[in-house]
Amino acid sequence: MTSLRAKQSDSDTTRLRTALESLNWPALTRMCRQVLRKKAGHLMAHRLLGFSLGQQREIDAAIKAYKQALAIWPDDAELLINFAHLLVENAKNEDALPMLEKVCAIKPHQANSWLELASCCYLLGLHEKGLEAALKATDLASTPYEHVAALCQKAIHRRELGQVQEAVRDCEAAIAINPRNLGSHTNRLLFMLADPTVDASALARAAREYAAVFEPPLKPLWPGFAEHRGDPWRRLRVGFLSPDFRVHAVMYFVEGVLAQLDRRQFEVFAFYLYPRDDHVTQRVQRHADHFIRLAGLDINAQTQIVRDQRIDILIDLAGHTGHNGLLIMARKAAPVQATWVGFPGTTGLSAVDYLITDSMTDPIGVDNEYSERLYRLPTRLCAYRPMSRNPLWRYQPRYLVQPTPAISTGYVTFGSCNNLGKITDEVLSVWGKILAETPNSRLLIEGKNFDRTDFSLSYLKRCEDLGIDSTRIDLIGLNTNNQYLTYHKIDIALDPFPLNGGTTSMDVLWMGVPLVAMAGLSFKSRLTAGILLHLGRPEWLAQSHAQYIEIASSLATDVHALNQLRLGLRSEAENSVLMREDLFCHHFGEALRTMWQTWLAQAEYPDDSTAQLQALQSWTPQRPTDWATSAVPGVGLEPGKRVTIHEAHRRLEDTLARAKAALPQARTTSGQIENPRWAELTELAETVLSAVPHDPVALTCLAEVEFAHGHTDFAVTYLRHATESMRP
Repeated sequence: MTSLRAKQSDSDTTRLRTALESLNWPALTRMCRQVLRKKAGHLMAHRLLGFSLGQQREIDAAIKAYKQALAIWPDDAELLINFAHLLVENAKNEDALPMLEKVCAIKPHQANSWLELASCCYLLGLHEKGLEAALKATDLASTPYEHVAALCQKAIHRRELGQVQEAVRDCEAAIAINPRNLGSHTNRLLFMLADPTVDASALARAAREYAAVFEPPLKPLWPGFAEHRGDPWRRLRVGFLSPDFRVHAVMYFVEGVLAQLDRRQFEVFAFYLYPRDDHVTQRVQRHADHFIRLAGLDINAQTQIVRDQRIDILIDLAGHTGHNGLLIMARKAAPVQATWVGFPGTTGLSAVDYLITDSMTDPIGVDNEYSERLYRLPTRLCAYRPMSRNPLWRYQPRYLVQPTPAISTGYVTFGSCNNLGKITDEVLSVWGKILAETPNSRLLIEGKNFDRTDFSLSYLKRCEDLGIDSTRIDLIGLNTNNQYLTYHKIDIALDPFPLNGGTTSMDVLWMGVPLVAMAGLSFKSRLTAGILLHLGRPEWLAQSHAQYIEIASSLATDVHALNQLRLGLRSEAENSVLMREDLFCHHFGEALRTMWQTWLAQAEYPDDSTAQLQALQSWTPQRPTDWATSAVPGVGLEPGKRVTIHEAHRRLEDTLARAKAALPQARTTSGQIENPRWAELTELAETVLSAVPHDPVALTCLAEVEFAHGHTDFAVTYLRHATESMRP
């Protein structure tokens, strides 16, 4: 009898392994359940049931299966690791952590146990604990894979702890072991940005080293794109390639282009590389003419999908950041390829034809730092739109510019809300000298993990070691719900260097806070320089540490002047090229057309620059005459359904009329409104404002919603914005 059971068990195990190898997840799920009905404690069936359900995205069922399995096999490391993987994939990182700690206790001598723990700690911001786990994994690593993985985990935690140079060295060590480990190259380039010893030439060398590994085998396979040649003024198919069509800093600069690029000239494709959506992703689906998911596919399939759309110009929006699509670009998925806004440096790839920038961020003389040809826009390299997370919050009373806090506190507060990885010891030392030069002042730093006492105390100790009086420092934990609100507590913002703020610098200025910055010599250290110069505020831009300190301390001497400056700065920013999306989209479209016609001329007259120039000149008079007028703004109501702003206004007015007509019947005995028309109106108005910020009709409709619900302060604020938007 015992022998029969053993044979039956062996047979079940063999069947399960065969089903696993076939990757037929529904069949594997059925088989696991069949086996468990016969033998409730079958270990492999328990392991594979949760796994197969997870592969089918039946998350709740998978979690239930893993919990039932662990009730029987609480100390099985494979069950614990697989369950933890599922939880991490679904943003349940805190639930995964104790499981991985248990795995390390069960199998303390296996490098993989500590690697899994280190990875989870990174997602939770537990960087000291994660680094400790990564160091243990390093000691235990026995294969090249484990050595590389341990180095990668060390690097990402060290970067977050401010150990930038050590993080870069870890990445370089990983590349030395396995030059084709893509993550090590990406992290190396990303971390080099914050290393004060790294200049643009060093960054360019590292990017070209990346390209030298991955690009040469692909170049012989590049298509010729003969089928794309033809009319120089035809409507172009433009693809934007990004993992960041979600809550991400890139969206503060990209959404306006996706929504308002001239549809007479361009058809917009959004290729999405990240595996999960959020509410920002839903907006992008409305803005784009075509939204195409690439996550989860292999690189060849991704590239073929892009080529199948017959894209004329493909624009990378990530550069050397996580989940990027540079290997798609390296395969030359479109005849013209450019990189823009996602990474302040070169891709290193010869497959990328252009880097889109401006003359203040990338002045003449820096072209040799790029493998791409620089296309310098006449505006800033991008236009900023605040409140990407919640577009309607832009119009709420609590986000209005307030008087400078020194008026009420009696002292000046300097501050930074930048990524802590940008705030090196060199930066902190300069900020400490500003405090010393400005009696009774304070320094506020907002950052990840400052809500943890141990982390805050460690950071203050770091400041003390640099000679800074830590009793004058206020540390505030990062909370995305407080984005912009912390600036109400800051009188003068301080920009880090050599890696400047990007989105944060624009956030600061939009909230009315003057910003002191250092002018560097390359893209990464001239991001804020480009902003301030385009704003017309060169007096806040320093050329040395001493001048940086002088500018900051000088601004702090006159609180009344500081307040007057603050109250006018938002209007100054919104009326400048920094935030004029209409101007930017026009110049961006001109850039795309120029890139396209340049490629076309080169394709028709290879190796004959004179003929190319003559062709370009001959095409100029053929420009369609109706393009001389500005494009009518459009609104994406839902994926694949785009209307003009005039049609959107008609729909808003009709919805408002229906909501008002139902108002007497909609009120309950307690005075509350229960009518879906008002919610429909709010949703439609938000859709319009996501496409066309400050649209007066949408703002007026929102004021009507707030008046109907008794929210007078919100209603008045919406009306004020509507009135301001109608001024010439």
